[in-house]
This record gives sequence, C-alpha cells and structure tokens, in this order.
Amino acid sequence: MTAAKQLAHRWVDDNRGALSEWHRIIWDFAEPAWREYRSAAWFVDRLRREGFEVEAGSAGMPTAFAARWSNGAGPTVAGYAEYDAVPGNCQAATTRREPRPGLSEFAAGHTDPHSALGIGALAGLLATKHAMTTAGIGGTLKFFGEPAEKVQGSKLVHGLRGYYDGLDAIISYHPFYMLPLCNTTRWDTHCGAYASRIYSFICEDPETWPAAASDSPIAAAHSAARAPGANVALFMMYSLTKATTESMLAHSGGWSLNEAILTAGQATADNLPAHIAQINYAWRTPEIRMADAILEVLDRNAELAAAAGHCRLVKRWVSRTRPGVPNKALAELTYRNLAVVGAPRYGAEAIAIARELQRNLGLAPMEQPFLAACESLIEPAAAEAKLREQMPGWQTHWTSDDYVEMSWYAPTVRLYIARPMLAVPPGYGGYPAWVANALGGIAACIDPTVEVAGKTIAGTMLDLLSRPDTLAAARAEFEERARGARFIAPLLPEDFMPPIDYRWPEYATTARGYEWWIPASSELAPPR
Repeated sequence: MTAAKQLAHRWVDDNRGALSEWHRIIWDFAEPAWREYRSAAWFVDRLRREGFEVEAGSAGMPTAFAARWSNGAGPTVAGYAEYDAVPGNCQAATTRREPRPGLSEFAAGHTDPHSALGIGALAGLLATKHAMTTAGIGGTLKFFGEPAEKVQGSKLVHGLRGYYDGLDAIISYHPFYMLPLCNTTRWDTHCGAYASRIYSFICEDPETWPAAASDSPIAAAHSAARAPGANVALFMMYSLTKATTESMLAHSGGWSLNEAILTAGQATADNLPAHIAQINYAWRTPEIRMADAILEVLDRNAELAAAAGHCRLVKRWVSRTRPGVPNKALAELTYRNLAVVGAPRYGAEAIAIARELQRNLGLAPMEQPFLAACESLIEPAAAEAKLREQMPGWQTHWTSDDYVEMSWYAPTVRLYIARPMLAVPPGYGGYPAWVANALGGIAACIDPTVEVAGKTIAGTMLDLLSRPDTLAAARAEFEERARGARFIAPLLPEDFMPPIDYRWPEYATTARGYEWWIPASSELAPPR
C-alpha cells in the first residue's frame, strides 16, 4: 500500500466516531425524493467546512448540490452522495418493529440505505483530500449531491446541464446485498434502462358531461348524474394497465412495471366529481426498445381512461435513462483497492444485536447471525458469472439505477459494499422489511459498511490521481464502448425539467410540530 493510501485509511480510522454520528444524522432525517431539504443542507454545510466550493441547488434542483476542491494541476475525479429515503418505511434503530419517535410507520425511512451511501462516499472524498494535501498530490475532486434516486431523478438532469463534462473518472458506490453483487464491482452486466412517467387526469368541465338530470337546477346536485371525474379515470388507467401488462412484452429479460398513486385532488367524499388524480408508472427493462413497447401501451391506456372519465390528460416524465456502460479497467482497479481493505466485519456488539432481532422474531439465535456473503469478497468476474446464470443469453443489462447516466459522460465504476443482512434459518420464509431498515440505523451494524466504502473509494481515487496509466486504460475503454456508433444520446431533451413541483410525499410543519404528512394514529399503527 502506498504512503498516500495509508494516510487516507488512517483518516477513516481516526474519524470513525464522526462518520458514525454523521451517518445517524442523515438516517434520522430520512427525507424522501425531491424533499431532502435538511439532508442536502447538511452536506452543503459539511463540505464548505471542509474547504469545498459548493453550489447549492445545482441544475435547478433545490435538494441537489455540486462541490469542488482542487490541489493544483492533475486529473478530475468525482463521487457523489445520495440521501433520499422511501415513504412507508419508517423504522426506529431498534430490534423491534416500531417507527421513529413521534412518527407513523407511513413516514419515510432508509431502505438501501442511502444514508450509508452518502456518508461512505463522503468519507472516501475527505480521506482522499487529506492524503492529497499531506502528500502533495495534484488534482481536482468533485462531489455531487444526487437527490431522488428512488425515482432516478437527478443524475439525468446534472448530465443534461453539463455538470459531468470534463470528468476523468466517476466512482459510483452503493450499499448492497442482492447476491451475488456483494462486496465487489460490477463487470459486464450493468443496470439497464429506466423510465418513469406521471399521468394526471383533470376533470375541468364536469358540467359538459351529457348525462345531467332534467329536474336538477345545478349539475352538482346530490341527486343528479355527474361526470365520472378524475378518480374514475385513474381507476380505469390502473385496471387497463393491469389487464394489458402481459401483452406489453414477452416474459423474458427480468423487466418490471410498478405504479404509485399520488395524493392529489379533493379530500372529502362529496358529490362533486374528483377534479384531479395522478398515477406514476415506473418501468425497468434491459433495453430501450423494451421500454418503448411498455410506453406505447401505457399512453394508449391513459388516453382511453381520460376519455372515459371526461378528463384532460397531462403526461410528465420523471426520468428516462440509458443502459449503463461497463468499464472493466476501473472495475478491476477499484476491486483491488477493496481487496486490500477487506469486507465489512461485525463485532460482538453487532452479533448480539442480530441475535436479539432473531429472538424477537421468535427464531432461535444463530451462532453466525449475519449473511456470510456480507463478510466475504467476490471477484467481479465471478460475480458476473453467477449473475448471468439467471439471465437469457441475449440480455445485456439487469435492473436499474440512475448512475448509468454518468457512465455516458466519463469512465464510471460501480462499487458494492455489503450492508448488514441477517442469515435466513432453514425453513424460514424470510425477514420482514423492517429488520433490514433497522440494521441500517444501528451503528455497530452499519458503520463497517461506511468505513470499508470510505477506504476503498479513497484508494481508488488516489490511484486515479497519481497513476496516469490507470486513467489512460479507463479512458481508452470508455472511448471504445461509449463513443462512435455505440453512443446513445440522452433520451430526454436538454431543457428537461424534473417534476419537483408535483405532490411528492414529504414532512410538514404544522401547529402540531414537524411531522410526516400522514400523522401518527393508533388505529393505523402496526399490531404489537
């Protein structure tokens, strides 16, 4: 290990306490997509304290940022933080199912957890800066705040606005557990295409609906026939799409389609037809042509539903990303740095907590309660071979994440560090989701993920800054894979604006205080 890497690793070790505290701050904020106000502000303040120039609200996104620090001439390498949480996953950092204090379980919580993603990436960045300053290594570090990853919202926009132009390399890191991609780097099969669109049904002129009662002086009388309205249109869209899903694509390639009904429109059960209703569809496919086939059916269903509900239809993109571009040179370099650091290790406190979780679920505590893969490395090529076992030969990409947009602007590596997951006893159907969410907030269990990520990222950044051969190899591969005839242009226009103005779930400050927009209620609480 070089002297510079030793400096970086020592910085992570010396700052373990601070990193743990920082992580818990972001984990407790648990703010969802496009509404990560406190989380983004914390990162902006921290980076400025560390000497970075920071543009808050970058690319017109209120909860994004772009940070820069330079130590003179040299390459420019980048990393990023994510910090959005998922509505409906509020869980305390405990060994029992319960929401964070003062909130309902419908509030947001970190599932992946992006809190460890952001702080692990920040640890690598600051450790690299420390080593550069101490060892006199030239170069520039850039660090982006990427909100709304759960709807794949920001990296597309940063790319379209030119924020990734001129970068020599990008390190994309994620806490992970989906076997076999655990403590490794992604090889050939990267994430695929993603599309997300909101369909809004607006009943603007209910009085023009032809079926009015002849004896009613007004169209909204309780006994009068009324226009079907937006709720009917949304229900028709939902039903049509469920009925036509099997006709969209063949059952091959691991594609998926999900929906979310956004809260909008009237809030009382009155005789007035619903004015507005919105549904968000998101679909993941290995190839763009497959995404287009799904889009065609969705648009047709939306138009039919709008007509049936006597509504105007508004279509709004949330995101549309290209399949990812592999870079084996960077994948190999980053994995070598991970191999030096080693996989996360769970100490006695973490093991005791894991056993208590199992006991509280009615299970016999296991001698080794954590999933063995969480404490093991797997070489990228070996992970690739196992991943390919479940795919048809023609499939080139799998699942989705918006880091893929970055991979079209500069050589990009995808690094996975295990998040803590429990081993499943024989015959047990699997742990409820709250267990993994809780482990992501318990320091003894999640801190090893942050520390391993920080050291691995720092080692990789220092190689890229001080070894021209590593950058040359990564750049040559990038030019071969992502330029010329292989280039795919962005799928949305340069002036695309993300739908930050739509009704996304969020926390609210009322006379009752700071709370989730769905207040805590004893009737809606989970059973004890």
